[in-house]
This record gives sequence, C-alpha cells and structure tokens, in this order.
Amino acid sequence: MEHKCEAQTVSSTDWLLVAVPGIIWGASFLFIAEGLRSVAPNGVTFTRVFVGFAALAFFPAARNGVERSAWPAIALLGFLWFALPMSMFPIAEQRVSSALTGMLNAVTPVFVAILAAAIARKAPSKRVIFGLLTGLTGSIVVALPSVHEGRSSTVGVALILIASASYGFAQNLSRPLQQRYGALPVIWRALGVAALLTAPLGLPAVARAHWTPGPLFCLLALGVFGTGIAFVLLATATGRVGATRASAAAFLMPPVSLTLGIVVRNEHVAVLSIFGSVVCIEGAWMIRPQSDTKPQQPRTQLVPCPEGVVTRN
Repeated sequence: MEHKCEAQTVSSTDWLLVAVPGIIWGASFLFIAEGLRSVAPNGVTFTRVFVGFAALAFFPAARNGVERSAWPAIALLGFLWFALPMSMFPIAEQRVSSALTGMLNAVTPVFVAILAAAIARKAPSKRVIFGLLTGLTGSIVVALPSVHEGRSSTVGVALILIASASYGFAQNLSRPLQQRYGALPVIWRALGVAALLTAPLGLPAVARAHWTPGPLFCLLALGVFGTGIAFVLLATATGRVGATRASAAAFLMPPVSLTLGIVVRNEHVAVLSIFGSVVCIEGAWMIRPQSDTKPQQPRTQLVPCPEGVVTRN
C-alpha cells in the first residue's frame, strides 16, 4: 500500500521550539548551584531526572506505545542525553567556574553539526557554519571577563567536554526516534532509563541531603522544566528542523544566565559580557529554521508515514 505524507512547511513555530529550551536551560546553572547547597552532585542528577520523568507521566501521549525494536536506541538515548551529561555538570561545577562552564557548554552545537555532517556525509551550509562560529564566539566573549573568578581544573573541563559531546550524539540519535514515535513517548522512556541508571548513586545522596525550601524548589523546577518539558520541545524541534539547527538553543543559554545573574544575584556584569550575549543571539538567529518566501516551492522536512516509513516530498 502506498502512503502519502504531507509536506511540512517550516514556520516561526519551529524557531520557538528551538528558543524556549535555550531560555529554560539558561536558568539551569542557577538551579544546579542552589541544589548543591542541600544535596551532593549525584543527588542533583537523580532528582532532576526522576522529577522530569514523573512530570511527563501526567501527559497521556507519553504512554503511547513504541516497538520493542526501538528500546535499545531509547536506552542509549537515556544514557547519552540524560544519565551521562547530567551527572557531569554538577560534578564539574564544583571544580570549574560557572563562566567557564557556560562557555564550554556552547561547544555542543559544534559537536552536533560535526556528527550530523558525518552521518549525512554532507557539510552544513555556509550560513549554518557561520552561525555556529558566531554563537561560539559570543559565548567565549560572555565568559572572558569572569573566567578568573572561579577555580578551573583539567578534570572539570574534561567533564564538560564529555557532556557536550554526549549531547551531540544524543540530538542526532533522537531525530529518527522522535519522527517515528513522537517526542513524548521517546523522552519519557529515556528518562525512565536514566532514572534507573542514576539511582544507585543518587538515592543515597538524596537520603543524606539536608533539604531547605530554596534548593528543593530549584531542583523541582529544574526537573519539571529543564529536564522534562525543555527536552520534549527540543526533541520536537530536532525532528522538524534537524539536529544542527535545533542545537542553536545552546547559544541562548549565556544571555539568559547573564540576565539571571544581574536580576537574581545582583552580580556585576562587564560590558564585554553584554556584548557577547548579543553575539550569541545573533549566532542562534543565523542558523534558525527559515520560512520559505516562495509559496510555489515550499521547504519540506522529513515527516513520518503511518507505518513509520519516512519520505521526503
């Protein structure tokens, strides 16, 4: 039987799906730092993963079925997108300044683009490459004035780079899964795998924690929004516009972190950092999904057919 799949025109909705996770994750460093006041790094990781899993369980669509053959890829996604990188960042923040952490986290889109090009055996367009370089440059500029404020170590830097590379693999892996089964079923199951993987070290840390309202609220927000909703939005964006463009969310994190530092913590921010934030936004804008201005030749994306056969119209 022949299945006809309708073309999907890229719209401003795709850009919002990329931007909103970046805005949410811009607050992640603040939430992690607050959480570490009450619980050890392994407890931070387990709490945010478990809360994210529990939050998505309230969405009926998350329980939609997936084929048994998809479970190995989903389990790998749970390790690469959740268990591994989310274990790296709390530990790294004990060794590396928050400024350097934010700067290195902006390397993620570069890993995504390299892996996407390797998988497709095709280099990104010149505009996408220039946007990636612009966003990375902006992130470095944001961090430069404050790098000296924290203690950096080789171990901390290595952990952040490992996490960024892991995100690069995960975003490319998530696209075909999301296209076939939808974002919610895939992310919910991957979070369940990650909760099991992080429980052996996370549960004892949670049991020994000294909870206070502030850190508890921050970890709950980190779990519901930063680990649950934001990842679903990004997985949806990845399925619609590709892993490279969806990774532009990372370039929106430094400006949001900068704003929270000023408003919440009354931090002094250098003019150079403000300029770098503007450059970050420009880099994300350059690699945004673009709407076609020619109705007779609309841009299309990969869309799933009923039996999971993916075609390009």
